[in-house]
Amino acid sequence: MKTKLLLLEDDLTLSETIVDYFEEQGFDVVAVYDGDEANEIIYEQSFDLFLFDVNVPSINGFELLKEVRKEGNKTPAIFITSLNSMDSLEQGFESGCDDYIRKPFELKELLLRVQTIIKREYSNKEDFVQISENIKFNTKTNELIKDNEVLLLNFKELKLLKFFLQNSDELLSHERIYDYVWDYDEEPSDNSLRTYIKNLRKALGKDKIVSLKKLGYRFNSK
Repeated sequence: MKTKLLLLEDDLTLSETIVDYFEEQGFDVVAVYDGDEANEIIYEQSFDLFLFDVNVPSINGFELLKEVRKEGNKTPAIFITSLNSMDSLEQGFESGCDDYIRKPFELKELLLRVQTIIKREYSNKEDFVQISENIKFNTKTNELIKDNEVLLLNFKELKLLKFFLQNSDELLSHERIYDYVWDYDEEPSDNSLRTYIKNLRKALGKDKIVSLKKLGYRFNSK
């Protein structure tokens, strides 16, 4: 699965340049141009990393990340900015960023910083997520293991399971699930989603995935 980035940058030329470069490197990039738009999409979708310019319309990057961190979102973040004072640097890290790159910069340098953080995030994760006494998920091999047997899941069932595990005990709307499981050029299907849920329940037990009528689904961690 592609690493998914959220880019907040109001300079359209720079934004397009970064998007083109990272997509060529195999990333999935969602570009937004002001703080309110970024805040909205963070609520709707999950990302592996944020790239935030600081001086953007509505909410600036520092304030946006502070808000995001208050909500409990720990997605790593890199600030992209022309601010170069020590106070700005300090403010950036105090608001919860993981790294800071000053404009102008080489795209390769930004790529290396992104790769370093992503690699660190994955290496910090446990190899296994224990779902129940006899069921676990191997995060390295993307295998669901029940009673020491590997259960076969199709690609979208696997994506859905990972999304549930990343957001366990949280109500996930149909729209958020569609955004994560289906690619942007695919038409989401409610019937298909119900089938994937049914197959996961067969594997995990009915009580693991709760359906909340017209609202979405919740994955119970306990």
